Order: sequence, then structure tokens, then C-alpha cells
Amino acid sequence: MADNVEEALAKAGCPCRQIEGYRTANWILMDYGDIIVHVFSREDRLFYDLERIWRDGKVVERPEEL
Repeated sequence: MADNVEEALAKAGCPCRQIEGYRTANWILMDYGDIIVHVFSREDRLFYDLERIWRDGKVVERPEEL
């Protein structure tokens, strides 16, 4: 999944600045500057529950040109 994200964003002109956690693959963090991608194992996703942390966050609409 992380490889597909990296490939698709690279084709769209968004190079990845840094990737953490790829070797263990439990939680991969991909830094694209304004965009951060998290790829979790099922167990880690349930444990960290990022949806709960970001529940009060604001929804930002993506511009059509993206």
C-alpha cells in the first residue's frame, strides 16, 4: 500500500520528503510536506485510534485541480 501511494504521488509531482517505519511495516509514516500519510497494521490502527485524536479537526476541501 505504501509503495502504491509513493508511486501515485510521485507521478502526480509530489515527491516524498521522508518515510519512517518502512522496515517494520507496523506503522509507516510518509511525509509529503502538506500531506502526511499513515499506513498502519490493523492492530496498531486500533491501538492508536488517530480518528479519535483528530475528531475535532477541521475538514479542508481539496482544490479541484488536484
